[in-house]
Amino acid sequence: MINHPTLIVMLTYNDRTVKNAYEIFEQCKDSAACVWGMKEEALPLEQMKELYAYMKECGKTTALEVVAYTEKEGMEGMRMAAECGCDILMGTRFFDSINRFCLEHKIKYMPFVGEITGRPSVLSGTAQDMIQEANTYLSKGAYGIDLLGYRYTKDAAALNEAIVSQVKGPVCIAGSVNSYQRLDELKKVAPWAFTIGSAFFEDKFGGTFSEQIDKVCSYMEK
Repeated sequence: MINHPTLIVMLTYNDRTVKNAYEIFEQCKDSAACVWGMKEEALPLEQMKELYAYMKECGKTTALEVVAYTEKEGMEGMRMAAECGCDILMGTRFFDSINRFCLEHKIKYMPFVGEITGRPSVLSGTAQDMIQEANTYLSKGAYGIDLLGYRYTKDAAALNEAIVSQVKGPVCIAGSVNSYQRLDELKKVAPWAFTIGSAFFEDKFGGTFSEQIDKVCSYMEK
C-alpha cells in the first residue's frame, strides 16, 4: 500500500453522475488524479461506456459506485461495472452473488458497511458491528470496503479511525470530504482511498475543477 490516501475523483453531484461528465474529464484528464469514478445514475449506459473507455485510454483506474440496497439493484450495478470495464465496484450492500461475480470477472469489490438509507446516503450503526461486517466480507474475497464515514449520524472522525485501524483490508472513505479539516483527518487516519465529487462542483477547495484536484493531491502528499 502507498503511504498516503489516494483520491478517487467522482464525476458526481448529490450521488448522481453529472450530465457533462465527459467534458469535465476532458478538461481534467492531465490533472494529478489517477483514479476516476461515476455513479450508476443518471447517465445512459452507452455514454458511461464511452467515458470509461476514454478514461482507460488516458491510463486511469476506473470505479463505479452503486447506491443500491437490494440484491437485484446491486446485481444490475455489478453488470454495469462489467460492461463498462471498471476496475473497482464500490457500494451495494454485500451479497455473495455480487462477490462471486466480481471475483470471476476480476473486479475489485468494495461493498458498503453499516446501516445505509436514502440518496444522498446516510450511515448509521455501531463501529464494532461495521468492523465485524467488513472483516467478514474480506474473508469471503471482497477487495475492501466502502465506508460512508462523513455521512455517519454520530462521530465521523472516530468511526473512520476505528474502521481503518481494525479492518484487515483497503478502506475507501466515500462522501462529504469537503474541507481541509477533513483532509487532515484523513491524512492522520490513512485509509487506502477517499472520494470527492460534490465538493469539487461546489468549489470547496478553490479554483477550477482541475486546480482543485491538483491542490488536494498535493496536500495529501505533504
